[in-house]
Amino acid sequence: MNLKQENLYNELISKYNFNDKQKTLIYYGLYDELNVNWYAKPYFTWKQMEQIKLGLKEKLNVSIYAKSEFYSPQMIQIRKGLERELDVSWYAKPEFNEYQMEQIYLGLRDRLDISYYAKPEFSWKQMAKIRKGLEKDLDVSYYADLIFNQDKMSEILYGLEKGLDVSIYAKPEFDTEQMRIIRYGIEDGIDPTLYANPEFNADQMEEIRLGIRNGIDVSIYLNPSINWEEMERIREELERNK
Repeated sequence: MNLKQENLYNELISKYNFNDKQKTLIYYGLYDELNVNWYAKPYFTWKQMEQIKLGLKEKLNVSIYAKSEFYSPQMIQIRKGLERELDVSWYAKPEFNEYQMEQIYLGLRDRLDISYYAKPEFSWKQMAKIRKGLEKDLDVSYYADLIFNQDKMSEILYGLEKGLDVSIYAKPEFDTEQMRIIRYGIEDGIDPTLYANPEFNADQMEEIRLGIRNGIDVSIYLNPSINWEEMERIREELERNK
């Protein structure tokens, strides 16, 4: 370092109680002729400082993330987006955690319509399900909704991937297991509308589905007041006597 840089370094470390890692980052930032004023601040951890230093070295607009409200993992995701010249304004917000930021970053990188899921209310796992659907050019409007948790989203996504009519079960009144049994029926090529009723629990639905698939008259036990064990007994008896 030249004399001016050494004086600035000494001034900074005497002014603030930096730890050794922070001092090292300031020292090498000055050595690389970077504007260390962006990160030579006591409220930044050394990991935050490191991300700002990397951005400065890459000549990125660090003003977007050189803020104490961003944790270092969040800074990483924003820096990655800036490196690819992406519109990081979609996710450079402290209300997104690093995992949510990553999902939005990946969508931007792949030129997907991230407006479907770039919302802090979605968990990163929900975002991932929506992103996967967009990657496969599927109609994610069936499930890109906060009323569906990640497991329900998975069932709807799986149906879309199989080319099924998911409108039969892409409804918030069905739980994940109910959705799965309805999907099984569609995959079997049978009409699941007989049991696609939230009054039937998943076990009851399964007994009705099996009965329809096996060609018996399920109307005998098509009643939500009959528990699934009794349905099973009736179904097996009907199958034996068929």
